[in-house]
Amino acid sequence: MPDVGEGLTEAEILKWYVQPGDTVTDGQVVCEVETAKAAVELPIPFDGTVHALLFEEGTTVDVGQVIISVQTGPGGEPEPAAPAAEAPAAAPEAAEEPAPEGRQPVLVGYGVSQSSTKRRPRRAAPAAQNGTAAPAAAAPAAAPAAVPAPAPAAAPALNGSGHAGGGERPLAKPPVRKLAKDLGIDLASVVPTGEGGVVTREDVHAAAAAALAPQAAAPAAAPAPSAASAAPAAVPAQAAPAAEPGARETRIPVKGVRKVTAQAMVGSAFTAPHVTEFITLDVTRTMKLVQELKADPDLAGLRINPLLLIAKAVLIAVRRNPDVNASWDEAAQEIVLKHYVNLGIAAATPRGLIVPNIKDAHAKTLPELSEALSALVATARDGKTSPADMQGGTLTITNVGVFGVDTGTPILNPGESAILAVGAIKLQPWVHKGKVKPRHVTTLALSFDHRLIDGELGSKFLADIAAVLERPRRLVTWS
Repeated sequence: MPDVGEGLTEAEILKWYVQPGDTVTDGQVVCEVETAKAAVELPIPFDGTVHALLFEEGTTVDVGQVIISVQTGPGGEPEPAAPAAEAPAAAPEAAEEPAPEGRQPVLVGYGVSQSSTKRRPRRAAPAAQNGTAAPAAAAPAAAPAAVPAPAPAAAPALNGSGHAGGGERPLAKPPVRKLAKDLGIDLASVVPTGEGGVVTREDVHAAAAAALAPQAAAPAAAPAPSAASAAPAAVPAQAAPAAEPGARETRIPVKGVRKVTAQAMVGSAFTAPHVTEFITLDVTRTMKLVQELKADPDLAGLRINPLLLIAKAVLIAVRRNPDVNASWDEAAQEIVLKHYVNLGIAAATPRGLIVPNIKDAHAKTLPELSEALSALVATARDGKTSPADMQGGTLTITNVGVFGVDTGTPILNPGESAILAVGAIKLQPWVHKGKVKPRHVTTLALSFDHRLIDGELGSKFLADIAAVLERPRRLVTWS
């Protein structure tokens, strides 16, 4: 099982696309797994025949464990494979037998090391049923069968960076190496505190805080994949077991996206001091503009809806109130102002609520923003959102109005400064030009981190969003 995202330690096997006896080729997708952040398809890095599937569908497997065995080469010896993920991530450790001629089977996207040194095994190697040594990352005894694969002699051990492990190279798991790289920390300069001299995440964070590196200005916690909102959560991918006749309770395991969402929301709710403000406004002119834009031939083929103009209004309000676009660095006790906006859009999916974000949304034109929103929503609904798409958000919009909800008090996506909940747009009696008329009215709710945004700034930001939506010509005059 590869590490398919920074900070992830396990993944659930959702579906196998191959069975024992099937022929596979390098790069062929063999299974789909669900991590705490997304569903990811895993390709096989070998040509050969599937020898055994070591875990059944629905099983949660730790990163580094062998999940499939493939017979490769003329000798037909089964070789355990840990497929590389399509998402950007550090590669898992794997040991490969150097082939005397031709292409060596290696993890997709990683080269072959010529060193003959071995890295310290991560866990004890159980004996296989045929009496030979099993791979160091072999499946536990509960797996269907042990793989009769002899340990290759003098095989190079590839670590998270694709290089051979050596005595002078710091010991660290792939997620920790990725974290150190992101924070600009040289692992050789970090004092390890883990068992056996292994560098831990805490060691890297401590080194980053001590160095006061610019990269350490990002939130120390690993990015969470989803933000809580007042929107009802979608039905989880794992269907609830059918209730027995007369049963009074049904228990549903919490895992994957929903598990991490719960953990992230608890952390956010009890870490960031939340303040929520509300404003009710007349968006009749915005709704009229939506219809006009839909009929504009220059925007033909684009998805034009109220959410598009609300997103644009938020971006304009950020430009007028740049201090709202920030994060809190707990380690350095600093406020980090962001000069870019990665705009998160909460999306209900079959696996729960996720919040992918549009990178550099502040720099996009209205047509570009429309295309980005459409792609984001389509990818999320298909369950193909990558971990990278859910990291680095600065502000989030959650549209609870699609469920007929008037408003709510959304919880911040961890590491972000604010989240805007958009309520249902309804015809309501409204005083317009001195007369009571039916107008399109909605309520916006803005939750923000009071460490970063005080009441005055938060109020100005929310008022500017409302001002643009009340008179959408400000989309031009305030840009």
